[in-house]
Amino acid sequence: MNPVTKISEKTFTISEKEFATICEEIRIDREIIFRNNPHSTREESLLWMLLGILISFLSLSESETPCFSGSINAETYRDAIKYVLARHSKEKFDASRYLAMFADEEAEPNV
Repeated sequence: MNPVTKISEKTFTISEKEFATICEEIRIDREIIFRNNPHSTREESLLWMLLGILISFLSLSESETPCFSGSINAETYRDAIKYVLARHSKEKFDASRYLAMFADEEAEPNV
């Protein structure tokens, strides 16, 4: 038996309503999130948290998890989130309006 086997072949999905709820909860907890990721901009911190939650919520395997190279910024996180949603949404929806609520938090790096 291969030592690296999948525990589950099940593909998990997320609805627009579930995604909206997660985004709203992140918005509510944003000050705590900023304190735990002080070296990024406020927007990057929120998108970083959202991507991490999606990876966990959807039980993504290592091969399904977006990889980054080079400089990471808010656009990188937005693209990764959209990539995950394109493959794991129960129904197609435009995540841009939810991600836009995090852009309003842009200011300076958290220090």
